[in-house]
Amino acid sequence: MPCYPPPTSFVPSILTLLKSCKSRIQLHQVHARIIQIGLEQDHFLISNLISLCHPLAAPLSYSTSIFNQISKPSTFLWNTLLKGYSQKSRYVDIFSLFVRMIREQGVPDQYTFPLVIKACSSELNLRQGKSIHGFVFKSGVDDAVFVGTSLVDLYGKCKEVGSARKVFDEMSERNVVTWTAMVVGYLNVGDLVQGKKVFDLMPERNVVSWNALISGLVKIGDLNGARKLFDEMPDKNVVSYTTMIDGYAKAGDMASARFLFDEATHKDIVMWSSLVSGYAQNGQPNEAVKIYIEMTSRNVKPDKFTIVSLMSACSQLGSLELAKTVDSILSRSEIDVRQPYVTAALIDMNAKCGNMDRAEKLFEELPNRDLITYSSMIQGFSMHGQGKLAVNLFNRMISEGLTPDEVAFTVILTACSHAGLVEEGWHYFESMQNVYSIVPSPDHYSCMVDLLSRTGQLKAAYELLKSMPGEPHAGAWGALLGACNLHRDVELGELVANQILEFEPQNAGNYVLLSNIYAAAGRWFDVSLVRNKMKERGVRKIPGRSWI
Repeated sequence: MPCYPPPTSFVPSILTLLKSCKSRIQLHQVHARIIQIGLEQDHFLISNLISLCHPLAAPLSYSTSIFNQISKPSTFLWNTLLKGYSQKSRYVDIFSLFVRMIREQGVPDQYTFPLVIKACSSELNLRQGKSIHGFVFKSGVDDAVFVGTSLVDLYGKCKEVGSARKVFDEMSERNVVTWTAMVVGYLNVGDLVQGKKVFDLMPERNVVSWNALISGLVKIGDLNGARKLFDEMPDKNVVSYTTMIDGYAKAGDMASARFLFDEATHKDIVMWSSLVSGYAQNGQPNEAVKIYIEMTSRNVKPDKFTIVSLMSACSQLGSLELAKTVDSILSRSEIDVRQPYVTAALIDMNAKCGNMDRAEKLFEELPNRDLITYSSMIQGFSMHGQGKLAVNLFNRMISEGLTPDEVAFTVILTACSHAGLVEEGWHYFESMQNVYSIVPSPDHYSCMVDLLSRTGQLKAAYELLKSMPGEPHAGAWGALLGACNLHRDVELGELVANQILEFEPQNAGNYVLLSNIYAAAGRWFDVSLVRNKMKERGVRKIPGRSWI
């Protein structure tokens, strides 16, 4: 009778095969070999097999089916499967898996709970988190540093900083991650003072803890404090620089953002994207395009955020040629154009750059259209003098069950203004409050004033402005004063000018408009009075300059 070696003797060679796996096919082949030699119940081997499923992009259904063949899975094996679900961000399923583990007499340990608690914090599920906290006490692992740290993180993210601090204070051992989680917890509720106190008490700090505090300062707009801390950092990484660059960009300080960008020795795609986005958001589209060109010349592959920012810059420039180039770049990339915000940016770019056929095609191909994509198309029609099409599309949007918001109303009122559609404009303006319970903002009033002014209904525009609640809106009053100048309405022009000069006494443009109104009516004495008033108030007209 032949003598066969026991199956366990194959374990070392199988482990070697597993470590050499480079694809899912190879993984399946090794799995078949494990079954063939009868090692499918070996917990250690199966755990290694499941661990490889994530890096080799095997579906969770595959790793779960492997696990389900084990008759009495060990805690180590349960943890391996839970980790796989966590790596795939399948947090809701982790709860179900944990419940199943308890029902099947599994024994969670200090490595199980951090995975389950992380799922709760990622979902901001405080109720579930508190329930798991109860299990922690029952299991007797509440003093484990990884468990305590995950609980501090959970309560901090859920803005129960008092509970976070209680767990933190009761921990017999803390590591740098624990301290950082406590700092972030305070910053999450806007308590910068306590966050800084904890940071100052930290026995040791790493780059993550420094970045956490800098990020908190940036979020509340304290860029000076953030920069001071940034300069004190012993070791800065790409996240440190990107956080500061993003903060400066949001504050409109692109000079400081660019200075730090140039200073950074290592730049990743996130940092490049932050700078492109910063320039685009701050009305410097040419600079955004230049940075993009520099980025690609250094063989940095753009991601969806970079491309969306580039499309925003292109929209501002209104260059059809550049729009076609960006469209072509996007079609050759691996970026999924079907993602709503990518499609919206693409529609917006083509619409603003005059390629309405392309914009319409993209719009109609969308399986689900939202307010953003509708607003982009309506704005495109408006910019190209197609007010009726804009109105039709807005009505279609409502008929499809979408509820317009403040932005959508601004877009349609602008379209009505550009096309002189008074009746439609009044209808939408009145429906804001009457139908959708939206209180019109100064921007909405400005759109209506512009519409009425363009169609010569200056008295109606004036009455509307007087009825506007809140502080006077300089832009709206200025638009009406300009219309009075255009239509040579001296009487109303005087009324409007007197109003606007009360809350904007240093704006030279308003004096010039009033002076022009008087001059067109031949009232030269009043012209001189306006000029004298400017001198008395120290208002100087900024001279124009002609380059020939």
